[in-house]
Amino acid sequence: MRILISIDDTDNLESPGTGALASQIAYDLESNCWGKSSFVTRHQLLVHPDIPYTSHNSAMCFSADIGEECLDRVITYAANFLERESAPGSDPGLCVAVLDRLQESGELIRFGQAAKQSVLTKESAYERAQQLGLHLSEHGGTGQGVIGALAGAGLRLGGNDGRLKGQLSFSAPGGIISVAALAGHDMIDEVRSLDGSAVADFDMVRLGDKVKTVLLDGRSVLLVVATAGASDGPRWQTCSRQLLKKY
Repeated sequence: MRILISIDDTDNLESPGTGALASQIAYDLESNCWGKSSFVTRHQLLVHPDIPYTSHNSAMCFSADIGEECLDRVITYAANFLERESAPGSDPGLCVAVLDRLQESGELIRFGQAAKQSVLTKESAYERAQQLGLHLSEHGGTGQGVIGALAGAGLRLGGNDGRLKGQLSFSAPGGIISVAALAGHDMIDEVRSLDGSAVADFDMVRLGDKVKTVLLDGRSVLLVVATAGASDGPRWQTCSRQLLKKY
């Protein structure tokens, strides 16, 4: 079965980020032979004075394919991991959604989208999780992280929100590489231009300091923009951090 595991509000300003904990859970899931994990995505939620958060108010989520008999073990492990590893003062939440059993996926997606625009409550998160038959639990502090955990699952399910955790590296002399070579990376499903212009396999791309992909149409997509400069240079360059902020 395919599941989504989403967590939120596990860190403080001195501790490893929530993304590091999500990556460890994904790694441990595979190490315990419970299934196969995918990449971790970061989902930006509303930043508002009425919402307590550490730094950016973002949730982390990944999907995994597991055996049905492993579901309870995965949930128990993730819950115990958050209670053990979350930073002092954090308010961690955990959501586990079994996609094969999800009857109203649109409701989960809408909750995620609402968390990017409105101040939501724990009560509304638990009500929605119960309605949809999802696991939602709090593991310390006020437990406010359940809101972001549920929202992160919805945004990941929607397939058009979030940046993949971490950055990619390439062997590219002079920092220039072909689209075909980029597309061959095991973490890149597609290379696409920011404005929708066609990108050819033989086009060349100048790599920026940090190469990151975003989640679009459920795929890990590397976005590029047209270069400004000499006509004999690369046609494209990877997006700056500023351009990727809206994802």
